[in-house]
Amino acid sequence: MKVLHIISSGGMYGAEAVILNMSRTLREAGDSSAVGAFSNSLNPNLQLYEAALKEGLESHQIPCTGQLDRSALAAIRELATQSGVDVVHAHGYKADLYVYLALRGRGVPFLSTCHTWYDNNFLVTLYGKLDRIVLRNFARVVAVSDEVKQRLLKAGVREEKIRMVRNGIDLRPFDGATPSLRNGDSRLIVGLIGRLAWEKGVDIFLQAAVRVLAEFSDVRFVVVGEGPDGEKLERLLDELGVRSSVSLLGRREDMPSVYASLDIMVSSSRQEGLPMAMLEGMASSLPLVASAVGEIPTVVQDGVTGLLVPAGDVERLAAGILDLLRDKPKRQRFGAAARKLIEDEYSARRMTADYLRVYSEAIAAVKPGSAK
Repeated sequence: MKVLHIISSGGMYGAEAVILNMSRTLREAGDSSAVGAFSNSLNPNLQLYEAALKEGLESHQIPCTGQLDRSALAAIRELATQSGVDVVHAHGYKADLYVYLALRGRGVPFLSTCHTWYDNNFLVTLYGKLDRIVLRNFARVVAVSDEVKQRLLKAGVREEKIRMVRNGIDLRPFDGATPSLRNGDSRLIVGLIGRLAWEKGVDIFLQAAVRVLAEFSDVRFVVVGEGPDGEKLERLLDELGVRSSVSLLGRREDMPSVYASLDIMVSSSRQEGLPMAMLEGMASSLPLVASAVGEIPTVVQDGVTGLLVPAGDVERLAAGILDLLRDKPKRQRFGAAARKLIEDEYSARRMTADYLRVYSEAIAAVKPGSAK
């Protein structure tokens, strides 16, 4: 089977990791993938395109100018109809809309994965509503969490079209990784990995860091990621007076080594599905302190793989971090349990097997009698 992934990427985040993990696993099983990444005129964000090329995957740029570029529709149509793909897999509202407009009525099976929607401004909320209307016409729609499934149902997507597939990762890059953030620094390191945006609650993490440092000064906090709130968070560091102990590191290309540098991983999200960064941290045997939102409580099992706190609660987040900083055996116990959970339930092989079943269903829905 050959799968074409279409995405308008904002950087190397969860959806991009899903595409790369699945593409690797498909290739090992004798199937294949191609990536079609939008090269948007104002913000190309071609990291996924470049990463796919480095891994030897077929990768294409889809030039796109403006809100609705007919040449981008033509490019998707050409990729889907002339490169021998069996199914087209869209990721995100822009990819969903373009795939639908390019391929409707052409006999090409297409499906989408809905990673999540962040209703944090009017325009994004509008795009999300439009996306869920368009998704009614897809052969299959994958939800990564029950919250996403419920929103699809509420928007009129028929239940028989919806499939739940948990995210999964390739564990091998995280085995034996060499720490890259230490540089002789012996302090314990607490890290947050994620996009610098309101929904990820990085400001909550920084406020919790202030409270932790007041009681446990010999600790370092790091944030890895980039996003629209970068400048605002830099100003907040100065306002809080913690710049000497807290670093915004931006985007990193050595994530397994970043995880290997951490002692504790934190997620302070206000909204979330099931973040890939969390699965990667767990694969690196990290204990977690996390907001109890979205699907996070399915992996951060309170008192087993980490500690859960209410979303937006700075005091409880700080208390959870302090608890783990003070108790090395607990950190080790939680980290070992986190790794085992990922091995048992969140591997890339399991995710890919689930998607292969959905692909076959999508193909059969469009081309009855097909068996690929």
